[in-house]
Amino acid sequence: MKFSNQLIYWYLQNDRDLLWRKTKNPYHIWLSEIILQQTRVNQGLSYYVSFVKAFPTVVDLANASESKVLKLWQGLGYYSRARNLHYSAKYIVNELNGVFPTTYEEIKKLKGVGDYTASAIASICFNEPHAVVDGNVYRVLARYFGVSTPINSTKGIKEFKELAQTLIDASQPGTFNQAIMDFGALHCKPQQPLCKSCPFNTSCVALKNQSIKELPVKEKKTKIKQRYFNFLVVLNAEHETVFTERKGKGIWQGLYQFPLVETQKSITKEELMSNSELEKWISTIDEIFLFNEKEIVHKLSHQHLYTKFWILKANNIKSPTISWSMLKKYPVPILIANFLKKFNPINGYF
Repeated sequence: MKFSNQLIYWYLQNDRDLLWRKTKNPYHIWLSEIILQQTRVNQGLSYYVSFVKAFPTVVDLANASESKVLKLWQGLGYYSRARNLHYSAKYIVNELNGVFPTTYEEIKKLKGVGDYTASAIASICFNEPHAVVDGNVYRVLARYFGVSTPINSTKGIKEFKELAQTLIDASQPGTFNQAIMDFGALHCKPQQPLCKSCPFNTSCVALKNQSIKELPVKEKKTKIKQRYFNFLVVLNAEHETVFTERKGKGIWQGLYQFPLVETQKSITKEELMSNSELEKWISTIDEIFLFNEKEIVHKLSHQHLYTKFWILKANNIKSPTISWSMLKKYPVPILIANFLKKFNPINGYF
């Protein structure tokens, strides 16, 4: 049986019951695809529901404030996805009269949309035969055809896209694309794939050569950078603190945080007290202590953040302050959100 036919036959018996599978609305499909970038389905589902509820149309999303979009995105990470989503929504409303683009080439012009997302939307919503290639597809193709070209190399990206394109069923491209993604997620899994019950087990090269664990191949990862964050949780007698928006193009752009002192290594209370950065925020400190005795290690894709939260009681605060009870209204990194769940001075911590 032809690969695409066999794959679709498997899919029709095993497809996942996902909310975005029940619509052809390109705006909703776009939302789901952006949310699911770097995110597992079970985690992304609730965010998809929240976004559709808060912003039923692309016009609603375009008219929202960036802060509201980031707050709703909080916890998903890779916040550039949310900023690009918001930017593109405004582009669709202002430049395309609120009409979502209907071709692969036009969809790909949206900020934050690459070949994979454009292929998914174009095939599912507009029946264009553009093959998707994501992590699941790389794995299925690498194993079935025995391809050892690194999937994160320029050559590999081109080679796998061309291979996927030769396999797609042009009469039902959306179904094919969803089938191969589901097959990789549910059957040809990264660990412990279901080879014994696999419909392709008589023709899979990796199974024949016993190289399932070796495929797909990835080039060596980028070296992980280690950073040391010291958040200054400044508090006065009125339970007011300093909370500022993170600027620049680095991580967490547009999110809010406590004043931050970044150091080259883990530091002690004495070393923090002698750091000149403190003078930006406080004239005199009445009391200081470390909230978390053990550093919190927050792992991002290319960096690990070794984090300490220092509680500083002071009444001579130089920067503008806000009430502690207002913090919940601001979008914050999950690292800050987790801290706020554990620490609340209004409940008599001091």
